[in-house]
Formats: sequence, structure tokens, C-alpha cells
Amino acid sequence: MAADTTDIDDIREQARRWLADDPDPASRDELTAVLDGLPASAPELADRFAGPLTFGTAGLRGPLRAGPNGMNLAVVTQAAAGLVTWLAAQGGTGPLVIGYDARRGSRQFAERTAQVATGAGRAALLLPRPLPTPVLAYAVRQLGAVAGVMVTASHNPPQDNGYKVYLGAELGGELGAGAQIVPPADAGIEAAIRAVGPLTQVPLGRAGEVLGDDLVAAYVERATAVIDPDGPRDLSVAYTPLHGVGAAVLTAAFARAGFPIPGVVPDQAEPDPAFPTVSFPNPEEPGAVDRLIALADSTGADLAIANDPDADRCAVVVRAGAAASARSELASPAVGSEDQHSWRMLRGDEVGVLLADHLMRRGVTGLYATTIVSSSLLRAMCAARGLPYDETLTGFKWIVRAGGGSAPLVFGYEEALGYCVAPEHVRDKDGITAALTVAELAAGLKAQGRTLTDRLDELAAEFGVHQTDQLSVRVDDLREIAEAMARIRAATPGTLLDQPVDSVRDLLPESDVVILRTASARVVIRPSGTEPKLKAYLEVVEPVPDGDVAAARSRAGAAVARLRADVAAALGI
Repeated sequence: MAADTTDIDDIREQARRWLADDPDPASRDELTAVLDGLPASAPELADRFAGPLTFGTAGLRGPLRAGPNGMNLAVVTQAAAGLVTWLAAQGGTGPLVIGYDARRGSRQFAERTAQVATGAGRAALLLPRPLPTPVLAYAVRQLGAVAGVMVTASHNPPQDNGYKVYLGAELGGELGAGAQIVPPADAGIEAAIRAVGPLTQVPLGRAGEVLGDDLVAAYVERATAVIDPDGPRDLSVAYTPLHGVGAAVLTAAFARAGFPIPGVVPDQAEPDPAFPTVSFPNPEEPGAVDRLIALADSTGADLAIANDPDADRCAVVVRAGAAASARSELASPAVGSEDQHSWRMLRGDEVGVLLADHLMRRGVTGLYATTIVSSSLLRAMCAARGLPYDETLTGFKWIVRAGGGSAPLVFGYEEALGYCVAPEHVRDKDGITAALTVAELAAGLKAQGRTLTDRLDELAAEFGVHQTDQLSVRVDDLREIAEAMARIRAATPGTLLDQPVDSVRDLLPESDVVILRTASARVVIRPSGTEPKLKAYLEVVEPVPDGDVAAARSRAGAAVARLRADVAAALGI
């Protein structure tokens, strides 16, 4: 009990020091209330002071709450001060451009970042309103910025917010111009953040220059240049931004490109930080696109598209009629209620290879890239068509640097619904240009009396069925993930699907990833970089020797189900 009392006293003292330096009255009141609740509130207080948020796969990201282990004005002030100090130490010139989404606190955090930048003598440019992350990534390149900050938590829960950092060409180099930071920049910025002194001594200037809508118009114009101006445009699309910031930009891009303006789910059209109609604002989550499917059904849409809240991801939902269901029901789960027509969401791997194949058919040559957790189908396509290919660690900060400059990157994707169809436009995933390119492909196929699932069947007949799935486990205690990773390393299975495991790759210390392969299967196991999840990415390749794609899909689906059970048992989950 004495030790517990000592711990509480220590954390109480940390909290009092934090209160003395916290610039936000609201978070001071919040933390004071937690202190007043001691000793009952000791676990919550300990969690808030368990350690500072650190730069991970997506920069800073965490729950909105007072204390160092949360997103709040004090943490953002410190992060901004560290960032501008690091930029100056690297000799970086040019302005800092700052974007933000519509989550709670986003505008305040963006304006504080601008104040810290101008207080340090650096120009700060604020995007004119809450906008998609791809617009910020575009602005970094377009405006010649030394760096960019995007305040967003993307598809995280409503109580979260985040802080992503991009570098311009001066410090990021040719491959990293307008891309998210990678080592050693992340560690350098992190060290500069930790070296920031009392926040009361951080000089604050004005809240920067607010940019005009001409920047957004320029993004839209460049986005529409991604597709063929003379292609078919007869396509009816239903769309949802999932209460995020994508609707205005996406509908403007569709109109500018000559497509009919998509119908937008009415009660999800406007930004709302509470995300009231979804349990989790991620189009991959169960139920997230139910309203989208209802709209698509009622309007007779050819296709349904969803962006995540900051519109850097793109989900595609297709009709699955009787014939399509026979071909494709095992490729990904059907979605929609029983009184609707059958629809299914394409997996990220399916959309990725559709986009890659479309660009290849258009004659786009250069490097095609994906990640180690994505399907191996893109590799097979590039090999057959004589195109350079590379795969990277998970995350677009790696994808856009694929190949190390050996060939110009022309397309990159990751299975988590992220696609980069125009690296010279946005060097990051971009859900707006991805949606436009999907629409271009779908309209072209419709003009031929065919569908996206027809094209997937063609690819399967040529390269075999590459069936993918994911085993994802959300945890409350991160130690469970560490224990599962230790377990798979200590007791690696000798067989999967009754086949010998003939290859085991452990990517430590570079990355916490284990890759297992058999003659027909691959399993990639890793912790999520953005959520408290352990993920296992599964793939089975089933040849189609007789041209019967449906039968091959059935065999592959059954094999993936067995593989999923094998991997769950090996992980002990």
C-alpha cells in the first residue's frame, strides 16, 4: 500500500507540473477534475502520464485528453515547437503549410501550429477550411513548402485526433517531396520535441496566412487530369464521406471530370466529429457502409464509393448479381441487408490490382509498388508484362520511396484501401483521385456491357486466384500483442494447410513482422501501426488450369478459411 501511495504522489506531482505549463484552460479544468478524484481516479491519471505520445507510422495519434499521453493543446504546442526547431537546424527554408480535418480540436491545433511557426520567424500557410489530407500533401509540393502538418486522426474513433508531418523537396529529397516523414527525420523531430522547454517560453506569433480556395481548385484540376478526358462518362455513383471532409472536393472533381455528380448519403454528407451514424468511422468496419448501400440500391447506382473521414482512403462497393455472386462471393464478405440487392465491398487488394491493370492497359510505364502485406498478384502482373516492381514495409511513406529511384513510381497501393494513382500530383494515398480512376475504369467497362468483377475474373483466369483475408484482433492491453508476437517466434508452426512452412522471415529489428510461406500460401503477422490490433495477412494462390474461375475461387476460399484457423491457433488467439 505504501508503494501505491508513493506512486500516486509521484503522478500527482507530475500532473501539478503539467497544470502549471498547460496553455489550455479547458484541459487544465479536465485534469484538475481527475486529480480531485484521487485515489479512485489513480488508474486514469496513471494512463494519462504513462508516457508521451511518440511519432509512429502516422505521426502523433491518440485520444483527446489532458496530459502527455493524449492529444491536447500542450502536446501540439510542444510538437510544433520541436518541428520548427528541427526544420531550422536542418537549414530548411520556405513556409510551413498546415491542414486540418473537422475533428474536435483540429482547427485549434492547426492554428496553434501556425502561431508557433510564425513565432519562430517562419511563414505559416493555413488551408482555408477543413479539407482532405491529399489536399495538404498536394499543397506541400505545389507551394514549395519546407514541410506540412495535417491535423487528423483519419479513420480512428471519434475521441481521437492526430498530427501528421510531411517534408518538402528541400529536406525530403526527390522521392520524399510531399511525403510523410521517415527515419532519421522522425527520430530527429522526436528528439527536438523532447528538448522543448517550458511551453510558457515558446514564442507565439500570428496564426499565419489563410490560403484561398484557388489552391483547392488547383488540386481538383490536377486530380481530373489523372484520367482520360475523352473516356466514357456514363456512370451512376453513390457516395459517402462518412461524416468526414471529402464530399465537397470529391463531387467537385467528378463534376470537373465530366461525370454525373455522385449521390451523397444525406445524413453522412456534412462533417460531424461525433460520427453519429457509424460505430467506427472506417469503411472497412461492419455496418459502416449500410447507408451507402441503401442509397445505391434506391437510386439504381452502378457503383458505390466511400472515403474515410480525411478522404485519403477509398472503398469500392459493387453489385453482386446472380452471376457475379457465383464468381466472387468468396473474394470478400457480402454487405447490405436481406431486402437489398446483394452488394459486396471489394478488398483493397482487388481495387489495387484493378487500378494497376487499368493503368497498364492505358500504357502507363514505370515502377508499380505495394507492401509486404498486400497480395502478390501485382508482382505477377508486373513480371508478365515486363514492368518494374517493388514492395515495401507497410505505409505510404515507404511506398512512395519504393525502388529507391531506380525507376519513376507510377502507381502504389496498400491493402488498407490506400491508392496512389498519380505520384507527381500527390505523393501519398489519395482517395479522391483513386475514386476518379475507379469511375473511369467502371464507365469504360460499362460501355462494353461489363463490370469490375468481370475484369477481376479475367485477371484470375490469367494469373490464378490470389485469395486474401485478414485476421485482426483488437486488444485492450498492448502486452497481449507483444506476447502473441513472441509466441509465433518461439513456436513457429512447421505446417500450414498441411503444407510445410518452407520460408520464415523475421524482419526484426527493422520492423516487428514475421512472414511465413508454404508452396501455395503466405502469412504476414504484425502489430498495427495506428490501432491497438494484432494483424495477420493471409493469402492463398489457386491456379485456374481449366478456366473455371468460380471453382478456383471456391477452392481458394475454403483454403483461406482453413489457413485462418491454423494461424489463429499458432498465435494463441
